[in-house]
Amino acid sequence: MTRVTVQVSNLSQNGVPYEAEFLVDTGAIHCMAPSDRLVEAGVRPEGRTDYTLATGEPVELEYGFARVSFLGMQAVARVVFGPPGVEPLLGVLALEDVGIVVDPRTQQLRKLDTLPLK
Repeated sequence: MTRVTVQVSNLSQNGVPYEAEFLVDTGAIHCMAPSDRLVEAGVRPEGRTDYTLATGEPVELEYGFARVSFLGMQAVARVVFGPPGVEPLLGVLALEDVGIVVDPRTQQLRKLDTLPLK
């Protein structure tokens, strides 16, 4: 399992960002972090949608939009408001948005030379 230090801040980047070691999860579309930490960072819920947890359990959770910074890069991403204490997840859309892929053999993160537009 690969982990990376991630900072999550509100879109205006005012206030103190939430920083933690996030699990890189290519099975997760969106990022997820503890709801209390997202609120402290000034991220606001924008809606609710249904998700499937790794256990297969369906849940309805709130989501918002935030600046997600990692490995010297930044993306604006949907962030799911998970229960307090949940393990933070870095989803595949945030990775792809900055041109990072996970090598399936080594499980190491690799930066693409260019971002594909095709």
